[in-house]
Amino acid sequence: MKAASPKTLSRREFLRTTSAGAAAALTGELVGRARAQDIPAAVARPAPHPLLTLADDFQDVSRGKPKPFTLTGEALVNARLTPETWRLEIVADPFTDEHVKEPATLGKQFTLADGTALDLPALEELGKKHRVRFLKAMQCLNIAAPLGQGLWEGVPLREVLRLCGPMRNARRIYYWGFHNEDPQQMFQSSLSYTQAMETPPGELPAFLAYRLNGEPIPLKRGGPVRLIVPWAHGFKSIKWLQYLAVTNDFKANDTYANQNNDPESHLKTAAYIDQAPEKYPAGSPVFVSGLAISGLSGLKRVEYWLRRVEPGAAPVVQDDETYRTGPWAECELEAPPEDWSRVLPPGTAAKEVLGFDSATGRPTTWPLHYSMISWLTTLRDLKPGKFEFRARAVDLNDFPQPEPRPIQKAGKNPVEVFRFEVV
Repeated sequence: MKAASPKTLSRREFLRTTSAGAAAALTGELVGRARAQDIPAAVARPAPHPLLTLADDFQDVSRGKPKPFTLTGEALVNARLTPETWRLEIVADPFTDEHVKEPATLGKQFTLADGTALDLPALEELGKKHRVRFLKAMQCLNIAAPLGQGLWEGVPLREVLRLCGPMRNARRIYYWGFHNEDPQQMFQSSLSYTQAMETPPGELPAFLAYRLNGEPIPLKRGGPVRLIVPWAHGFKSIKWLQYLAVTNDFKANDTYANQNNDPESHLKTAAYIDQAPEKYPAGSPVFVSGLAISGLSGLKRVEYWLRRVEPGAAPVVQDDETYRTGPWAECELEAPPEDWSRVLPPGTAAKEVLGFDSATGRPTTWPLHYSMISWLTTLRDLKPGKFEFRARAVDLNDFPQPEPRPIQKAGKNPVEVFRFEVV
């Protein structure tokens, strides 16, 4: 059974007129058990999900024993996890390996030992000239549910690295955060030099974030500073960032790679189904809603397949051929807001956010790349019986979920199913 979604994924008010029973979260071919008291008298059309998840409402997948955000007092200060004590070291090839024949070099390193490690005021000062802001959905490679979506703000990684002057023999940027001074708890990731330094026009850069939804990033969300990699799953967006290491090593150092995952996996275009009652009265419309993430390949549409389950019917075989021949119909996608000032934090103009036209303040694409929006469909005139509702996203290449990457190593991407009954 899928873990409970973050609050922003269940904050719709479509259960306002239902009875008190809460439906179980649904994922893939797993569903909750129906209960008689879950039959609503009527169900209101759901409103879209909020486009910004409150900082406290993100689903938490933090690591560590203890988890860094639980530190207090002197332990928090010693960990350099307060705005006043946070420091970032930037060094060249701190590791030795037999295949690194010519180590990377930097014109200038930033270290704690010589008192030059970058502090938060210096990073924010850099942000006055190079600040970036954009809307990004967070999604874990191994969890089939979005974690939340925020407006992240900070400084491109390339601008921070440029502080180091000339770089030689640089092939990758290794980075990691606070890990309780325990090597076994280190959680790290990496980008190629090209990914860090070169951003194609219209694309979003990897960057060091220090604000979320217009406020300092809370400790629980990885503050004071975390790395954000827009196109990637969450394991690339390291929390509690404290170390950057420029290396001539060609290998990824990602913790997730050591756990049999693809360290270069990209955020997938995918649809997810909201929690909902499992029984409905005959004659009542059935609203089914959810979220869709626009991954690397963008989002073209969300579509559904409604199947009446007759007694003794064979289950649907979960394979590409079955999905290709299913009678899919298109869902309604959330439209972009007319007034973004009601969505974005106070003082944030849409024209200053990447992905928006700098003159009109309107999104240049919709959905925005690497963001998520709501979808909805209304099922009417259903006769009593049992039903299965499947939803999938289709990207701009016309690849329907779970194509083209349905393997676990590149991230979970199941076609979710919602089973319900009309009585």
